[in-house]
Amino acid sequence: MSLALVQSRALLGLQAPSVTVEVHLANGLPSFTLVGLAEVEVKEARERVRSALQNAGLEFPHNKRITVNLAPADLPKDSGRFDLPIALGILAASGQVDASKLKGYEFAGELSLSGELRAVRGALATSLALQAQQIDVQLVLPPGSAEEAALVPDARVVRARHLLDVVRAFLPPGSAAGGDADVDNDGWSRLEPQPLTAHTTGPDMADVKGQATAKRAMEIAAAGAHSLLMAGPPGSGKSMLALRFAGLLPAMTVQEALESAAIASLAGRFHPERWGQRPTGSPHHTASAVALVGGGSPPKPGEISLAHHGVLFLDELPEFPRAALEALREPLETGHITISRAAQRADFPARFQMIAAMNPCPCGFLGSTQRACRCTPDQISRYQGKLSGPLLDRIDLHVEVPALPADQLVQAPAGESTTAIRERVERARAVALARQGKTNQALQGQEIDTHVQLDDTAVKFLNTAAARLGWSARSTHRALKVARTIADLAGAPTTAVSHVAEAVQYRRVLRSPA
Repeated sequence: MSLALVQSRALLGLQAPSVTVEVHLANGLPSFTLVGLAEVEVKEARERVRSALQNAGLEFPHNKRITVNLAPADLPKDSGRFDLPIALGILAASGQVDASKLKGYEFAGELSLSGELRAVRGALATSLALQAQQIDVQLVLPPGSAEEAALVPDARVVRARHLLDVVRAFLPPGSAAGGDADVDNDGWSRLEPQPLTAHTTGPDMADVKGQATAKRAMEIAAAGAHSLLMAGPPGSGKSMLALRFAGLLPAMTVQEALESAAIASLAGRFHPERWGQRPTGSPHHTASAVALVGGGSPPKPGEISLAHHGVLFLDELPEFPRAALEALREPLETGHITISRAAQRADFPARFQMIAAMNPCPCGFLGSTQRACRCTPDQISRYQGKLSGPLLDRIDLHVEVPALPADQLVQAPAGESTTAIRERVERARAVALARQGKTNQALQGQEIDTHVQLDDTAVKFLNTAAARLGWSARSTHRALKVARTIADLAGAPTTAVSHVAEAVQYRRVLRSPA
């Protein structure tokens, strides 16, 4: 048979649309044509496949007109993931493997010139998409990629190290090796799904001495999935606190770990040793809007998506480009980002917790009792004005981190450990999830009125505070959700005036110049 069909998958965001690799061998002037909206790296597969087949001792049909079509034709294809299915298609069309046995399998992998299989990005995203679509197939992947895909529960994954390992599993009947995928084959192995194990490694909050207010704000932020802005002079401990925040969060569920790892796999940043750990992204303040929210062609995830179910730490917040900061508005509100380009559109999840840090002024010492601020009022106003009101409105907790005197740092006792704080956070989150099925930060509309459960005194206090401070409706709702989290930490069934009063203290306004 001169026509063979091999199944594979492309990558478009976190989706994995099906791609049928059609290979036809015909008489005529010898050629190798590849069609189907393939990018440059896919078109280069012609040379890789030709060399891999020859160096593996297999027959390449030099005297045939080879046409390879990647269907559907209007779906963009990139990377070297189609090398293996193209090679198998040529072998099946020329009768060197049994084309009928390829049914029920999907293939992806880049070929080296010697025929060895190299890992491709997005294997975990592909396996997760197959699970979501309830498609029962076996994935044949190279080492590295196969281990990623096998993390998905009930996934059927086969690891193949060399092109010959795949060929031996699909030889025609009557061949020397038996032509059966279940025969002994050292390089062909089925992988079992790996269970999720909890990880507790990371820096400890006990290293941070003092800063009780900032630690309390971080505990509230972790319990309710709230965003946090810390303002203070240089060296006061803002970065030290932020880098320990991920350790306060509850352990990831299997679904959360899969979603987070799938995005990392899509970007080529997945590391098996970090499986089950909440990611902490800390982009430099020179990062562009595209680097933060994603983009490109084809669209790729940005830092906010790579921090999905984890922490995004933005140090020196006012130094980020204004366009990059304003691009964070929608993801902070909705938990996802839609990237639209002329030819494509991709949706990426972005439910991250933003921890931001900044100085109160350009020199950093506004309001400090240790050093005098040398900035003019105009410089301070311009510096703080880099953060727009709508962006600050979307940050739930604003807290000041003052510089500590030396006598509170030298020979001071260690602070409370991460483990002790995380236990309280887990209890508070469990209460919220049992009550409403989501974290307090995710409450919307009537859910706020239903689940916050303000008592009469708290209602009057909040109304007075909102009127005097000139809060918007969004600020008021966010203060309510923070108050509900404070009540959960206290084990209170309703939100009292003391909880609201503490929440109001965390909606601080940046210090104005004298």
